[in-house]
Amino acid sequence: MIHPTAIVDPGAKLGKNVEIGPWTWIGADVEIGEGTVIGSHVVIKGPSIIGKNNRIFQFASIGEECQDKKYAGEPTRLVIGDNNVIRESVTIHRGTIQDNSLTQIGSNNLLMAYVHVAHDCIVGNDNILANNATLAGHVQVGDFAILGGFTGVHQFCKIGSYSFCGVGSVVVKDVLPYLMVAGQNAVPHGMNYEGLKRKGFSKDAILELRRAYKTIYRNGLTLAQATEQLKQVAPKEPAIQLLVDFIEASDRGIIR
Repeated sequence: MIHPTAIVDPGAKLGKNVEIGPWTWIGADVEIGEGTVIGSHVVIKGPSIIGKNNRIFQFASIGEECQDKKYAGEPTRLVIGDNNVIRESVTIHRGTIQDNSLTQIGSNNLLMAYVHVAHDCIVGNDNILANNATLAGHVQVGDFAILGGFTGVHQFCKIGSYSFCGVGSVVVKDVLPYLMVAGQNAVPHGMNYEGLKRKGFSKDAILELRRAYKTIYRNGLTLAQATEQLKQVAPKEPAIQLLVDFIEASDRGIIR
């Protein structure tokens, strides 16, 4: 299952049925879960943990030292979950001690060609990052989000669950859950109602989210005033509670 031209450091740990293609290099302190398939010309450095049944395509660079000038060789980590597809020439860097020394990617994500995930990013589950999407350092992405091709996300921004960033978006503030944004710099374009239907959100939940969008963006309220109104609805609708929690946790402020 390991091509004879591949180089695997004796310190690496490989699970059952791991496949490693030609001219791939696996460094020390790398752990790869069973069933993961790694193509040709891939470089994986550690400390890194990669879970089960991932597919990593040619020329990807996984677990490399970050590009932060403050980085001084500290043993920071990368952790990747299960069932991810990491396409050609994707780059994913380890964390820094200025944060939690960790870059983390969950499970069931699709990272298309040339995606970059910088140091200290935390990416959840079931996300799609289209070709050339770029996450700067310390970015957080929830679950079921879609970042269109060539989307660029500023450092320390948060991308909420079920949100959608249009192609070529430049994101410099936090993107609310469920929100659709696009542009340079990105601005709101309604909520991702079609995506929510596909994910099984009820008609009542979507109706409340329509009302929430008007509360935040159309009624002339300050964000604090809008949040207080949302809090009145949140106890009976979990989708609204997610909005409230996200707003209250935002450091950079939301796109508005």
